Amino acid sequence: MPAARRRPSVVAIWGASGHAQVVADILRLLGRYRIAGFIDDVTPGRRGETFCGARVLGGREQLDVLLRQGVRRLVLAFGDCGRRLALAELVRRRGFTLVTAVHPRAVVAGDVELGEGTVVAAGAVVNPAVRIGRVAIINTSASVDHGCLVADGAHIAPGAHLAARVSVGRGAWVGLGAAIKEGVSIGAGACIGAGAVVLKDVAPGMLAYGVPARAVKPVAR
Repeated sequence: MPAARRRPSVVAIWGASGHAQVVADILRLLGRYRIAGFIDDVTPGRRGETFCGARVLGGREQLDVLLRQGVRRLVLAFGDCGRRLALAELVRRRGFTLVTAVHPRAVVAGDVELGEGTVVAAGAVVNPAVRIGRVAIINTSASVDHGCLVADGAHIAPGAHLAARVSVGRGAWVGLGAAIKEGVSIGAGACIGAGAVVLKDVAPGMLAYGVPARAVKPVAR
């Protein structure tokens, strides 16, 4: 007899904009998840709206509803690094498991360590001996070469490239198409501008951009 087909796990997505669409597509392509709906904690008026093949459930008050319905899996699908880190702690305390979502057309080496809740988008390449923390984003066609460390909550934007042994700190943002030289350290909470070429370490909390990149000012909070 054929093996019984496994029932899909039900997962909620926190976020209801562009990145949430990307995450929803990944989950559906993986074929083992069913999307319960989207949480939008920013625009209360969207409750009940159809979005990306499901429904906007409402704001964070829906967490209790989801738990009563037996939904205990969740993905944080928005770009704000600090907010992802904060809400990851909130939902874990409430009893949710954060789902790690890797697009089937991403290339991830067999020994890569991926933290819970991390998203790896289509076309991304993550090479051997890389460690990626919790609720990080390796976005579309980004590459992370061997021996890199990407800390919790960091975002490697579309088309950004990390050479070997780069360290990206907690909650840091590496912008669209940026290139980071091997061995460089990007400090926690730093922001690297789009198209920057980073040849030297960037201190925590600093905004750096240009070719070559220079630290310009502290990141606005």
